[in-house]
Formats: sequence, C-alpha cells, structure tokens
Amino acid sequence: MAKDFLKDCRDEYDVVVIGSGLAGLTAANTLAKQGRSVLLLEQHYQLGGMATWFKRQNGHIFDISLHGFPIGMIKSCRRYWTREIADSIVQLKHIRFDNPMFSLTTTFDREDFTRQLVQRFGVTPENVVAFFDAARALNFYDEREQTTGQFFQKFFPGREDVIRLLMEPITYANGSTLEDPAVSYGIVFSNFMSKGVFTFEGGTDRLIGLMKDELARNGVDVRIRADVQKVLVRRGRIEGVVVNGREIKSRVVVSNANLRSTIFKLVGEEHFDRTFVDEAKAVRLNNSSCQVYIALKPGEQIDESCGDLLFSSTAPKFQTEALLSRDVTSRTYSFYYPRTRPGSDRCLVVSSTNANYADWSTLSEPDYEASKADLIETTLAALEKYVPNLREKIDHIEASTPKTFEFYTRHIDGASFGTKFEGLAVSRAVPQQIAGLYHSGSVGIIMSGWLGAVNYGVITANDVDAFLSGTERPADAALSL
Repeated sequence: MAKDFLKDCRDEYDVVVIGSGLAGLTAANTLAKQGRSVLLLEQHYQLGGMATWFKRQNGHIFDISLHGFPIGMIKSCRRYWTREIADSIVQLKHIRFDNPMFSLTTTFDREDFTRQLVQRFGVTPENVVAFFDAARALNFYDEREQTTGQFFQKFFPGREDVIRLLMEPITYANGSTLEDPAVSYGIVFSNFMSKGVFTFEGGTDRLIGLMKDELARNGVDVRIRADVQKVLVRRGRIEGVVVNGREIKSRVVVSNANLRSTIFKLVGEEHFDRTFVDEAKAVRLNNSSCQVYIALKPGEQIDESCGDLLFSSTAPKFQTEALLSRDVTSRTYSFYYPRTRPGSDRCLVVSSTNANYADWSTLSEPDYEASKADLIETTLAALEKYVPNLREKIDHIEASTPKTFEFYTRHIDGASFGTKFEGLAVSRAVPQQIAGLYHSGSVGIIMSGWLGAVNYGVITANDVDAFLSGTERPADAALSL
C-alpha cells in the first residue's frame, strides 16, 4: 500500500502554504508564531525549493542554490528565524574576477569597490560616490523607464570594463540584464555593497534542518510528497486546496509556487478579471541556468587562492546574449573548502552558467545527454586554468540543466529566479482578485536571492495576519521591509 503522506492531517487550517522555498518556509513560520494554524505542503521529498541540496556516494553533499547574499540576511534570520541560524552566516572575503578586460580580487563591498574603481579603472572619486549614492537612492516608487544600461551610461559612458565589473555578479545573483529597470539593479547591488557577500556555514542541509526544527517548535504541520492539484475558490474567496486527491479547507492559501503557475495552473484564469489575466500573461519569466557539480576525492585540496566565488569569462565584453548562449563563455565558480562544512575534509566546486530553457528542452534524448557531457567536458577544460590537474583529483561529477530545475521544482521553464520586474505588481495584486489568496516568492525587485525570499515571506505573512484579523493593509505598505 502506498504511503499516506497526509496521514493524521487535519481537515481544516487557518492557512495552507503551497511550496517550501525560503519565502514559503518563512511565511509559514511567521504565521505560526502569530498564532495561526498552518499546513505547509511540499511536492518534493525535501524542503527548501531552490535552497536545497543532494547527496552522492562517498559522502559528498552538493548545495543547489547560489551562495551569495547580503549582510541583511543576518538581521532577517535573527528576527524571523533563530539566533543559531543568524550566527552561522559568515562573510566570503575573496571574490575574484578574471576576464579579457581585467583580473582582480575584492571583498565586494563599497569601500573596496571604490578603491578598485579609482585606482585600477581610473574613475574619479566624485563620480564613484555619485554612482553609489544614486544606486542607493533607487526605490520601488521611482519611475521605472530607465534601464540598467542607461543608468550605467549616465555615470560611466563607454566604459565597458566598469560596467562588466558592476554588472556580472548581479546577473549571477538574480538574473538581471542591462535591459531590465535600473531600480531592480540598484537595490540588489546596494544591498551587497553594504558589507559584502555572505553565506551559510555548514551547508544548506544544515540551514533547512534548523528551519524545519523551528517550524516544528512553532506548530507548523509540514508535509512532503504533498502535491497540490487545485486551489479551491468559491464566489471570489478561498475555500482550501486539493492535495494528493484530498480536500483540505482553509480561509487562506499562500502560494510559493511560480507566479504564473499559481494563477494559470493551481487557480485557473476564470477566477480573475480579464485585465489582471492579461497583465499576468505579460509577465516574463527569468532565465534558467546550468550547473556542473564536482567533488574531489577525500583529502584532496584546492588552493584557496582560487577564491570563494570566481567570475570567469573568455568573452571580450559583457553581453546578455553571451551569458545565455549554449556556446558558454562565462562561468561562475563556487569553491567549497573544508571550512565551509566544519569537520569535513572535502573540497567541492560548482560551476554555474545562465541558460535558456528552449536551448535544452527541444533536444532529443541522445542530443540532450551529449550536450550535458559536452557541458561537463568544457567546464573541466576551463576550470583547469585555476585548478591544475583537476581531473586526477575528481571523485564525482555531474551536470544539471534548465530541464533538471523544471523537474524538481516545477518552475515553468526551469526559471531560476522567478519572474522579471513586472511580476511584483501582479504578485502583490493577487489578494485583490481573490480574498484569501496570496503569492510569495521570487518576483521582480524583491528577487534578490535568499534574502529577498525570506523578506517577501514575512511581508506576505503580515498581510495574511491582517486579513485574518480584519485589518487589511494597502498592497504596497510593507515593500520597504
């Protein structure tokens, strides 16, 4: 008999949360601490969404998600999770760039970037200060016609090298392009420039384990292998969900699924007005990515001069099309040394490249496998520039593609960072369409990786609490969280 993953599940809860990405986890935890009964449903066998991991033979543990976030993650985790989680967040101090235009190492904060821009790139101190101040001043309520490319040209006209330094890591962090609104760049960039790049010591498995323990302490009913087929709506109000074929009632549903999946698959466009549906259909998905996961044999080491993050490229200049091309010229390497997991003797490398879903989804099975093998081979060839004799040290290697992300997360087209900027307005407007329905996840301006997901989960939880208490707030009241 098949296992019943909903065994002893109640028939009704105050809130049902669909999906256990960091936004879903944080919304569930916050609402439980506010005294609400919460059911958290995850279709996968692990929690975390894109913040997850996998294990392989010989004890190798690979973290899936990208591992750089701003210092604000410490404050958010201390306030909305636990001190133990917050105290495990540590700075990555060696961020490297290596491309045909320049090669440098930085602590990736405003002080060091200012020094690099003035001393290495010859930008006047006054112009650097003006740029940082302008980026910091950008906010959600500004006019949104100015693109990131136009913003750069205002301060660094014709300086492709400067633009590359300032843009490449943010593209890696959240999928931004030069064609996206400047405000979506400025907020994320300024967050990082505050104090640099941070990561979670002990790995994503430890992080999610600590979060799961906190959810249990606060009374959240967590269910894995719980596949939500339908969000139930009657007369413009939420009534519950159908999960694993079973109906569970609730006044509120928080969807941590992809925004378009929420609207068009879980709910159905017939429940929304036509203008809203048209706006939702116009929302663009963000790009996907490919990874190559490399584990060295136990005891084999990598010289830490490689850095913590290495932005490597052979492309002559920064171009969005080049970053997404199947003909890979730019790779970002995350180096995991034994100190990443205290007590471990393992070194790992994860190579990440931005990618288009269509370049992989249309391949035949033989061509798909051949393309993955080629991705692995070309990555090894590129990485051996930094880690000599790498092939002799490898114990395990494999690759993932946009199809892999789609399979495990059910993100449409394997989108790594949800939707583009315009998705935020649609996400925030969902409760105005259906009473008791909320969306929380990677959308637009709040889409700054892990920190953005955590903060959006809190924003949504507070909106839900206000709704259940009968004290609803304006949709944009908490966007400055």
